[in-house]
Amino acid sequence: MTASTSSGTVRPARLVVTGAGGQLGQELLRRAPDAHALGRRDLDITDAAAVAAAIEPGDVVINCAAFTAVDRAESEVAAAFAGNETGPAVLAAACARVGARLIQLSTDYVFAGVHDRPYETIDPTGPVSVYGQSKLAGEQAVLKLAPDAHVVRTAWVYAGRGSDFVATMVRLERERDTVNVVDDQLGAPTYAADLAAGLLELAGRPDAPRVLHATNAGEATWFDLARAVFEGVGADPARVRPCDSSAFPRPARRPAYSVLSHRAWDDAGLTPLRPWRVALEDALSRLSD
Repeated sequence: MTASTSSGTVRPARLVVTGAGGQLGQELLRRAPDAHALGRRDLDITDAAAVAAAIEPGDVVINCAAFTAVDRAESEVAAAFAGNETGPAVLAAACARVGARLIQLSTDYVFAGVHDRPYETIDPTGPVSVYGQSKLAGEQAVLKLAPDAHVVRTAWVYAGRGSDFVATMVRLERERDTVNVVDDQLGAPTYAADLAAGLLELAGRPDAPRVLHATNAGEATWFDLARAVFEGVGADPARVRPCDSSAFPRPARRPAYSVLSHRAWDDAGLTPLRPWRVALEDALSRLSD
């Protein structure tokens, strides 16, 4: 990554990670320790003056800051749109003003989930939740305000730590004899470390398409993923039992099918992310690190 200065010389572009305290932000910093990290306490991305002061000409900004509480978004609509639309719009405007590039993270939840084949980047959207609607609004704002920006949709991201799905399954394997997991939602589990590597590659590719999909390869239900976690830690996968979504009523609807096509990513010559089972094995092997 390089950037031109006002004198015409070329300097390495500064990588800026907003939302640096989250699981993806932390993985980016592990791979790019010299990046300028801005966590929630460091920068409110909805504060235009603060954002303008934080962004420099030539920066490449990867925005990992977001309102990610899918169910809470149904009752905290204003907060969801502030984090997922207003904040990205402020970042996009600031980047466009000084000649910085923005990479905005988005989600499979911008789609309705009615397909039976992977969603392409150009397919019509139709989010069924406030969270999805707010993320779609953020995409639209970024693409409108920052001509050099990229939107990267991803899905089912985990690091295997904290309270994400994989970490939760590891914990429940120790605590319960059996676990019921929904088997009627199909997506693509994505290891945060693999996604981070892809985003860092994209940071050096300003010529890449503006809208991209990046997930680990393959597809699975939450039930499939849970069984694979149990297998990966040496437990009997039969202890994971399938159920449908009605067994776990949630405020927000989830897409029944939200597998994302990697066609645009692959056609751009970007490195494909690994199959999800291979990535999961790697993630589980690192949990004791």
